[in-house]
Amino acid sequence: MRNRYLDLLRALAIVRVVVYHVTGWATLTLVFPAMSVMFALAGSLMAASLDRSGPSAVRRRLRRLLPSLWVLAAVFVPAMLLTGLPLTPKVLLWAFPVADPPANYWGALALSVIWYLRDYLWFVFASPVALWLFRRAPWPTLLAPYALLAAIEFGLLPAAPTVLREFGLYFGAWLLGFAHHDGLLRRTANRVLVPAVLALGVAGAAWIATHPGPRGYDLNDIPLGNALWSAAFILVAIGRAPASAAWVDRSAVAGRAVTVLNRRALTVYLWHMPFVVALTPLVDVFGWSHQDPVGLAIRVVLVFALVGAVTAAVGWVEDVAARRPPELFPGGVRPVPARGAAPGRPVPAGGADAGRPVPAGARPVPVSPAPAGYDRAVLPAPRAPEEHTLKLSVR
Repeated sequence: MRNRYLDLLRALAIVRVVVYHVTGWATLTLVFPAMSVMFALAGSLMAASLDRSGPSAVRRRLRRLLPSLWVLAAVFVPAMLLTGLPLTPKVLLWAFPVADPPANYWGALALSVIWYLRDYLWFVFASPVALWLFRRAPWPTLLAPYALLAAIEFGLLPAAPTVLREFGLYFGAWLLGFAHHDGLLRRTANRVLVPAVLALGVAGAAWIATHPGPRGYDLNDIPLGNALWSAAFILVAIGRAPASAAWVDRSAVAGRAVTVLNRRALTVYLWHMPFVVALTPLVDVFGWSHQDPVGLAIRVVLVFALVGAVTAAVGWVEDVAARRPPELFPGGVRPVPARGAAPGRPVPAGGADAGRPVPAGARPVPVSPAPAGYDRAVLPAPRAPEEHTLKLSVR
């Protein structure tokens, strides 16, 4: 049974990422640390996949992740090669980004969101061993990434490579996803959870206040504060997640939007930043300042409109990668002949009632199918130029 609260949380995280990249409002990173939330949901999904499929879950996760990247690369890599990117073997990293793939001057910003896929790949590879360790020593395993990040931030590991830094910053959230999947967070009593949340939140806030970055209190510039503050947020938002949230689907429009954003999460994430970069010159052309509410609102609407168009064009790749029938707009009802039902009668496209006959005169209730990236569990997704990639900081 799907938890629509987690679907809603992921949908809000995706929207927050896009709005942040258009507006640059640092406050959004504090109010909703979206990338850590997405990694936590991804970790919960990965634990469920490993329980169901064993080590083959790694291959299945890659199969769902990479095709959408290949579509993006098929468009932008030739364009970068034509505008100055040298053709070297490193270009192959666009097919399998275990390290930052190369980019030219404009691609480094427009495609900077690839950092997320790089981290995701490494976390997937580490998950079989990490889950084994977590289930034998949960608390030491949970604390290890934060200890690693602290060692890096305090200068004990000054030459730590990027991937190791990212493990310190985000793998803790991924492991909290393990804890959510295994029920550890749910079983933790409030007398333990509340002090932990307060301690992490206060420590994170203190570090953020005393170590502002070049953009002030933007979490993307303050790794240790980001990790601590995000851990506190995850413990509340996911650790005390309701078992169900039927109210999400009380509004057909809102329920469908949540389903579409979940089923097309990777497409929205990969494609939104090129449109953000392309629309930025409009600020100068029309005289809008970056702080002009009307100009920002117009840019947000335009970015979502363009992302919606490209999602309709290529989002079906996520269905193919998940071995589902391709859909233009996910989450609707489809006519499926069912035993004992009149031919052509519509039944829900997914869920527990799929395949059951609909009584005469009854109205079918849409049931949201599992979103892309879900092995019928819970997906991740996005820190776009909300971080760094391609060796260019775009936080």
